[in-house]
Amino acid sequence: MPATEPNWTEEVDFLVVGSGAGGMSGGVVAAASGLKTLVLEKTDQFGGTTALSGGVIWIPDNPSMKAGGINDSEADALAYLQAVVGPDVPTEKLRSYIRQGPKMLQFFEDHADLPFEAALKYSDYYPDAPGAKPGGRSMEPKPISRRRIGRHAAEQRFPDFLKSGFMRFAITVKESREVMDMTLKGKLLMLRNILRFYLDIPSRLQGLPDNRQTLGRALVVRLRRALMNWQVPLWLNAEARQLLVEDGNVIGLEVAHQGEIKRIRARRGVLFASGGMGQNVTLRQQYGQLPTGETFSSDSPGNVGDAIAMGQAVGADLAFMHCAWWTPSVKFPDGSVLALISGKAMPGSVFVDSSGKRFCNEAAPYEDLIKTLWNNHNNGVDSVPCHMVFDARARRDYMMGPIPPGKVQRDALLPQDWFDSGFLCKGDTLQALAQQMQVPITPFCDSIERHNQFAREGKDPDFHRGESAIDRYYGDQAIQPNPSLAPIVEAPFYALKVYPGDLGTKGGLKTDSLGRVLKTDGQPINGLYACGNCSGAVMGDSYPGAGSTIGPAMTFAYIAARHAAGQLTPENAND
Repeated sequence: MPATEPNWTEEVDFLVVGSGAGGMSGGVVAAASGLKTLVLEKTDQFGGTTALSGGVIWIPDNPSMKAGGINDSEADALAYLQAVVGPDVPTEKLRSYIRQGPKMLQFFEDHADLPFEAALKYSDYYPDAPGAKPGGRSMEPKPISRRRIGRHAAEQRFPDFLKSGFMRFAITVKESREVMDMTLKGKLLMLRNILRFYLDIPSRLQGLPDNRQTLGRALVVRLRRALMNWQVPLWLNAEARQLLVEDGNVIGLEVAHQGEIKRIRARRGVLFASGGMGQNVTLRQQYGQLPTGETFSSDSPGNVGDAIAMGQAVGADLAFMHCAWWTPSVKFPDGSVLALISGKAMPGSVFVDSSGKRFCNEAAPYEDLIKTLWNNHNNGVDSVPCHMVFDARARRDYMMGPIPPGKVQRDALLPQDWFDSGFLCKGDTLQALAQQMQVPITPFCDSIERHNQFAREGKDPDFHRGESAIDRYYGDQAIQPNPSLAPIVEAPFYALKVYPGDLGTKGGLKTDSLGRVLKTDGQPINGLYACGNCSGAVMGDSYPGAGSTIGPAMTFAYIAARHAAGQLTPENAND
């Protein structure tokens, strides 16, 4: 749509759409670079999918990992990404990400009070690939109190599982590693976090979430605070409708806000950081996703692909539209969804499909697991849902997905509708459990016995569970000879329904090494940038390590804002 009349409602230098990590990062960098900036959020809550996530970022060659004794280099990082991502992402774009990532980290520590700490034991997801590291590239933000953002705390997005139930108190990635290992330190950390939560009497009386923010909540609170410090407005309930173009250049955006249509001029550019299309079943099926016609996405509710449609309307090309950040997920009786990241792989548990048979390496990277599930399903074995089967020992000792350890919360204290709805099955024998699961009894029992024999030997010739460092990371180090395998033998037995969920989609507007949106002829659209899940992922159809979503979102937001401010050019982007 041409926009030649000077009837602007608002004029800024840099206009950002989306308030997740990518959007707020772009807003902070632009403002710190001297640009008048405005951030728009479609819903009535800021934080996007980042606020629902673990908040981890994957940044190779970072100073924190080196301080922890893990060496890295641009060459190793590039070798690893080229091996894992493959040839579908240009080397120039991979190199831009690798080189600018550490600079992005330094910028946010210096200008936004946002430090990250490397998770030194958190391996890359393909530890045997060239250039892989045993840990350190995945990083988490430092915790912060939500009181630091004052009245805006009431506008923060929260995952449903933090609003009720046992796991309402905050925990960091580093703390969770200790808790999973059930060390004395881990038990003390858990006790401290629980006491901190319940002794905050004013907040408990008001029914508020834990004021200590960790993971994705820490990240969005720190970024929101940085926007406040840099005096960047964030409009809630502001829906981007249409890009405004003049002579082929994006010069602004039409926005629905506070009951009226506003035309906002963006002198230096528009950054789309509005999330993917995880909640748009029709669009996802158009690109070959969701064979069953239902989404089990942990994506933010407003993420339906708005940026993709607006970009296409001005000639933008698309990339990786068939791809998602797949992960096993559970669907509670009330319809809410929770991703299974660590809880899918504790020893003494396996996944089985509708035939009653095991079909995957449960401890594999979560995207690979769901790709295997879809392949199994498309080959004629109903796998939606499948079941995670575990025994009384695993139930007692571990957090099994959303289910607290039995020694913390016994069965009688779990919601009754979990059992009534079939969300969680329980049987005194494997045969009784199979009947509840509605799977064939003999193949099911045979499959469990086969797994049990492998567990006793410590080797899994069928699916190779426990052979890689990332498999073992989510295991129990006290279990030997394989911390990822334990027999399923102690009654009662349990089965939790598991669905092919995702953390969002990774297909969207095709971008270059500067975050500029590209036309179908490969040329950039002047004035239009994209980052995060509304852009074609720099990780392609892969998942190199924990934080592969948010790390690139923040890095390319940083790159785009600096380019819009004239501080980064094609010539110096890789310096």
